[in-house]
Amino acid sequence: MEPGSRGAAPGGVSVSAVLPAGGSGERLGGATPKQFCAVQGRPLVSYAVRAMERISWISDVIVVVSPENIETMKTIIEKYGHKKVTVVEGGITRHRSIFNGLKVFAENEFSSHLLQKPEVVIIHDAVRPFVEEDIVSKVVTAAKEHGAAGAIRPLVSTVIASAADGCLDHSLERARYRASEMPQAFLFDIIYEAYQQCTDYDLDYGTECLHLALKYCKTNAKLVEGTADLWKVTYKRDLYAAESIIKDSLSQQVCVITNVKETLAQVGFLLPESLKSQIKVEAISISLSKNDSHLQNIISGQCYNFVCVNDKRCAIQEIQELVDMLEKSNIPLLYPVVLISVHLEVSEKNSFSFGMEDLTTIKKFARETKKKNILVYGLLIQYK
Repeated sequence: MEPGSRGAAPGGVSVSAVLPAGGSGERLGGATPKQFCAVQGRPLVSYAVRAMERISWISDVIVVVSPENIETMKTIIEKYGHKKVTVVEGGITRHRSIFNGLKVFAENEFSSHLLQKPEVVIIHDAVRPFVEEDIVSKVVTAAKEHGAAGAIRPLVSTVIASAADGCLDHSLERARYRASEMPQAFLFDIIYEAYQQCTDYDLDYGTECLHLALKYCKTNAKLVEGTADLWKVTYKRDLYAAESIIKDSLSQQVCVITNVKETLAQVGFLLPESLKSQIKVEAISISLSKNDSHLQNIISGQCYNFVCVNDKRCAIQEIQELVDMLEKSNIPLLYPVVLISVHLEVSEKNSFSFGMEDLTTIKKFARETKKKNILVYGLLIQYK
C-alpha cells in the first residue's frame, strides 16, 4: 500500500499520530534543536515521521513544532517526500504542544482544514526514530480495549529521592517500577477530554500523558513491554549512537525481486532463503513494469539494497523501472543504493549467450545510474 493510503488497523479502528517536535534541545547543547539535527545527513524528525508514515493504517501524522521552525519542518516534508503530514504550531510546553496537535481533529478554528477524527490517536516523540510497527500495533490494540496504553521498559538505575539538606531521603524498589516510554495510544475522546479538563499547572509542568488520562478520565492505561530501541535522543552522544544504528540497518536489509519462468523459480527462491540467516530479506515476485504497492512500501521504508533475478537476455528495461521508482522516492539523495541484476540462464553448454554488445549496454547503464547514486552490478548464473 502506498504512503497516504489507509490499511486495516489493529481491531479495525481508525488511527492517527501526533508527534511533538517543539523542544529546544537544551540538554543536547548547540544552536540546533535535536529534532532537526542531521543523522547520516537526514534530520532526526524525518526518521520518526517515516516510521509512522510507513505504517499503512495510520491515516494522518501531525508534527507539532515551535513557530520559528514551521518553515523548516515544511521544507523537510517536501525534501524527503513525506505524504500524510500536517504541521501544527506548538505551545510553550510539551503538553500544550500535544494539545494543539489534538485540536486539529476537533476544532475548526485551529486549522485551515479539519482532519477526520480518529478513534485511536498515537502520541510519539519526534526524537525517538526507531519505533517499529509491531510495538505501535500492540499499544493501539491495548488502547482500543483499555482506553489508554503505553510502552514501558525496565529501569536501568535505581531512583532515589533527596531530602532538603541534600542527603538521601529514600529509594524506590527498582523491580516494582518501570520507565515510561513512547509510543503511547489513546481512544481519542479520552485523551482529548483529559487535555480539556487539565489545569494550567498540568499543562505547564506535567510530562506524562498516561497520567492525564488516569487523573481526569479515570482511565487505567495498559502497560506494554517495549523493546530496547525505543530510547530517546537526549544528549549529543545519542546522536552518534543513532547514526551507528542507521548505518548498520542500511547493510542489514535486502529486497529480492524475482520475475522468472516456472522452470527457474526454484533458483529464484533459493537466493532469499540462503540470505535469511544473515540479513533481513524481503522477497517479492513481480514484474517491475507494474506499479506494485508492496514494492512501493519497501522503497518508502528506505531499503537500500536490491537483487533483481530474471531470465531475460537483457533486463535493462525492467531495471530502469526500478531505478525510476528509486529516483522518485528521493532515497538515493543521502546514501548509495545497491542494485544487483542477476541473470539466470538455462543451458547445457559451458558458455553464456550474453555477447559483448549486451555487456557494453549494461556497463553504460551502470555508469549513468552511478551519477544518481545508484550502484548497478550484473551477475550471470548458468543453470543446468
